Amino acid sequence: MAYRSEPCDTYFVESQDPYAQRSARDLIKLMGRQKQDAMAAELSRQASETYEDDIVKHMHQMEAETLPDVASIDIQQEIQWFMRPYLIDFLIEAHAAFQLLPETLFLAVNLLDRYCSRRVVYKRHYQLVGCAALLIAAKYGDKKDRVPMIRELKSMCCSLYDEEMFTQMEWHVLNTLDWVIGHPTVDTWMQLMLKDENQDLEVEHLASYLSEIALYHKDFVSKKPSAMAHASLAIARGILGRHEDRMEYHDHEVQCAMLELSKKLDRPSQVLYRKHASPHASRVSVLLEHFIRQQEEVQRQREILIARASAPTPPCESPALSKPLADMFPETPQKGYGNMVNGYMTPPITPNSNEYFGHGQMKSYQQAPRCPITPTPQMPPQPYANQHYQPYHKIGMHG
Repeated sequence: MAYRSEPCDTYFVESQDPYAQRSARDLIKLMGRQKQDAMAAELSRQASETYEDDIVKHMHQMEAETLPDVASIDIQQEIQWFMRPYLIDFLIEAHAAFQLLPETLFLAVNLLDRYCSRRVVYKRHYQLVGCAALLIAAKYGDKKDRVPMIRELKSMCCSLYDEEMFTQMEWHVLNTLDWVIGHPTVDTWMQLMLKDENQDLEVEHLASYLSEIALYHKDFVSKKPSAMAHASLAIARGILGRHEDRMEYHDHEVQCAMLELSKKLDRPSQVLYRKHASPHASRVSVLLEHFIRQQEEVQRQREILIARASAPTPPCESPALSKPLADMFPETPQKGYGNMVNGYMTPPITPNSNEYFGHGQMKSYQQAPRCPITPTPQMPPQPYANQHYQPYHKIGMHG
């Protein structure tokens, strides 16, 4: 039987390709899954709109019940407030290393503060409590593959604690807080406030940066997350020049939070500054620092203008006016006003027309008879006789 070298006509038929049929089935499944996701998102949106008021009410109740007590943290014997920025820096670096959700950081700090307000914490265990809080917060909200491993936390702490200590502290924190973990964070409130607005990433990133600045300060530990979210968004819009509602629409707590937060906008930490200086964070830390320097320069110029306006103005004299007036203008010649009689001036005598003018010729002026002399009163001895004052009878107008 001869060998046939001609190719088979049915060898390259697409309808019989198993890979082509499989890709078509995958495409159909993908399209079906997309439709299901769209329907689920729509149903979720409708449900959230229906129960939104109840959800917000429950969130307000939760945040009031899970606020830390600053007064209880103040009475700690070993941990002090100046240690807080160092621990927050460590938590921010660990949060960024494991790429956890934004609300995980705020929840971890809330768990840390609530535990410190209920239990005595030794200085050597302060970082261990922070790691346990971060581990609990990650297990509560993040995906399983993002939750840090205990050996990784141990490595980040330079093997200062054993792995069993992390487990024991995690258990102790949960028991102290009665297993109440849920807490509406600042990020949760912020996303709720921004959902009805056009997406502005720059405002959102700057507001997140401001809210993370507040984590470093004692003044905001007992502030409600809803008030902090309002304050952060309002300040962010003001810095970026976005439209913002009037101040009177904010309640007193939000206004107080805005005032206190605006005083602490300067760079609190190099770690936080570098985190928000990246391009995917819109470089909001660089933008904020530039804005602060501009405001400082404007304030400095305003103070200079105020100082110049309040300083006494020296008299403006031209060089010519600084000379005596007698040297500038010649004196107008004047007639003698009268004669001095016993120290008193006699009025000038008006000559008689017959004596002064006669036949068109001027006659010589003859002295008229004087008025009766008034006796000079006797002056009492002057108490300032030794001073260089002129007597009264020598003061007069001279021609």
